[in-house]
Amino acid sequence: MPPKTTTVFTKSLSLLPPTRLRSLTTVPESTHLTDPHSTHSFCSRALNFSAKMGFLREGKQVHSHVIKLGFCNVLSLQNQILNVYIKCKSFNYAHRLFDEMHVRNVVTWNTVICGLVDCRGSDYESSVYMGFCYFRKMLLDKVGFDAITLNGLLRACLELNDVEIGRELHCFIVKLGFAVNSFVNSALVDLYGKCGLVKEARRAFDEVYCRDLVLWNVMLSCYAMNCLAEEASGFFKLMQEENFMTDGFTFSSILNSCGTQGSCNLGRQIHGLAIKLSFDLDVLVASGLVDMYAKSENIDDARKAFDGMAARNVVSWNTMVVGYGRLGDAGEAMKLLIGMFQEDLRPDEITLASIIRSCSSALTYCEIMQVNAYVLKNGFHAFLSIANTLINAYSKGGSIAMALQCFSTVMEPDLVTWTSLIGAYAFHSLPKKSIDTFEEMLADGVWPDQIVFLEVLSACSHAGLVNEGLHYFSLMKDYHIWPGLEHYTCLIDLLGRAGLLDVAFNILNSMSIEYSSDTLGAFIGACKIHGDVKLAKWAAEKLLEMEPNKPVNYTLMSSVFASEGHWHDVARIHKLMGDRCGHGVPGCSWMEYAGAIDEVPVKI
Repeated sequence: MPPKTTTVFTKSLSLLPPTRLRSLTTVPESTHLTDPHSTHSFCSRALNFSAKMGFLREGKQVHSHVIKLGFCNVLSLQNQILNVYIKCKSFNYAHRLFDEMHVRNVVTWNTVICGLVDCRGSDYESSVYMGFCYFRKMLLDKVGFDAITLNGLLRACLELNDVEIGRELHCFIVKLGFAVNSFVNSALVDLYGKCGLVKEARRAFDEVYCRDLVLWNVMLSCYAMNCLAEEASGFFKLMQEENFMTDGFTFSSILNSCGTQGSCNLGRQIHGLAIKLSFDLDVLVASGLVDMYAKSENIDDARKAFDGMAARNVVSWNTMVVGYGRLGDAGEAMKLLIGMFQEDLRPDEITLASIIRSCSSALTYCEIMQVNAYVLKNGFHAFLSIANTLINAYSKGGSIAMALQCFSTVMEPDLVTWTSLIGAYAFHSLPKKSIDTFEEMLADGVWPDQIVFLEVLSACSHAGLVNEGLHYFSLMKDYHIWPGLEHYTCLIDLLGRAGLLDVAFNILNSMSIEYSSDTLGAFIGACKIHGDVKLAKWAAEKLLEMEPNKPVNYTLMSSVFASEGHWHDVARIHKLMGDRCGHGVPGCSWMEYAGAIDEVPVKI
């Protein structure tokens, strides 16, 4: 038991830095604690705040005061000290304190297990597995666990993306009677949903008789994240039929589902219901409305929803910026960025990456430079998403040197970063650089995917590197990657440019997947270059069967006949195009001059 004498805590408290724990908890300079209960209460509040703020040094100081004042064997304080060390990622102190504790309860074990699961760090996977080791030890010590323990372990399975351990835990949960627990089942449904096992998630949901709103929302988000708009809509209607009270997260999930599937009509109905129930003023719901309209390419409705928001946070601004970025509207995206600054909001990496992407689409090089300057000034260059978009933007803007400079600032480039640089070299007709960079990426231990192989094949195609192209095409199988239509198109284009039309023809007829119009178009273009009208006719017939209403196909075939002087066939193709396709679609081009973008229409 702690001593029952009066304790003056003034001297101990003065050891704490005045600008952190004491100032943030508004504790006076001289604090007299006249009884054990007050002392215990103060230490408890100080430890809770240290854990919340990640104040390891202050947590250690309070720990020393707890020992000095005779409270070292008070289990509740020991659990709180343990929580401080876990939250501050001081695992050596945490394990040592845990081993020294003579008495442990379920809170002690939950603090360690859930703390290791929730603690992010460089060795995060090992920390999560350590959480399972503590659970195994908990079972061996025959300590009773609760729903919090199981919830933490299910979250660990999710973080490790290990659904098999999750299934074992599910059996364990059913066996011990926790299957009807809404709190445990929420984590179970979330695990199955995020692993794409929607049917198993619904089965776990149906096992619970007394469901709370959290469980309903998790199941709804499960349908939404797996792009099952129809199921999400039906589930939302089921909530309404059972008169279950919805909240902002419910509306956000169903709106996300509508936006992903482009179901704008359903989204408008949800919008009307949100207005009726006064949820349209909720920041989460309003952001969902903006996102739904933007993804459905109804940017005007998205802007109306955005302008009508009573309060906006960074997420709201990001949603609108991403919407304009998706459409390549750099001007409006930049205006929004300026608006954020005017409202004293600091853009994050999502905002900046979207701005750069939209400027890249519009080829507004000046704006890219301005955003890059802000990125460097505010330390955002460490974010891979920003570095990757900058590499692509500078490449499209014609500055391979700046793209390479951005790449050099990345400490640990990922696959997307490497692919961006390889694509930049290919875009600037530097195939040798593309290939060398690809080999450097493989030597660095980065596993390639379909996209990076496509960039390499494209580089080989434009440079006429037949042997290299065939080598990398066959290399895909070594990485368990099967060629797609784009890869075959690059290979056909490569062989066609080199005059190997018979080889390209044989590959076309032996493809494991059905060829596309682009593949046939590349082959016809090669036939035109090398004057092989016979093979061009064969490909053109296939192409016109596939896309009879596309004018460019007729134009391509007409140019082949014209190059060989077959004017009768040219006239026949032109007449056929007029009968089937009618008039062409007008186009336009953009020109940047003096910081402004001019749109120039082109009549066809």
